[in-house]
Amino acid sequence: MPETTTTPRTKTQPKTERPKLYKVILINDDFTPREFVVTVLKGEFKLSEDQAQRVMITAHRRGVCVVAVFTRDVAETKATRATDAGKAKGYPLLFTTEPEE
Repeated sequence: MPETTTTPRTKTQPKTERPKLYKVILINDDFTPREFVVTVLKGEFKLSEDQAQRVMITAHRRGVCVVAVFTRDVAETKATRATDAGKAKGYPLLFTTEPEE
């Protein structure tokens, strides 16, 4: 009977890294009405009335405020849509994104 040699198979699983996260940042301006900012925050970012008020006030007092953290594509899409909502009404509302550290 021939001798059979078996070698154990090792499973190598590729290590997948978590995608980098990006912050969506609301930049304060002195022209966009507070109520409109709250409406955009509630509509685009699904914040509650209370959360939207707090984000808006923080941006008003400090100049900027992190709204939420998402993967890059989602963050850029939401920031663009929120900024475009302001432009559509003639306001200089601005949302930006930056990598989270």
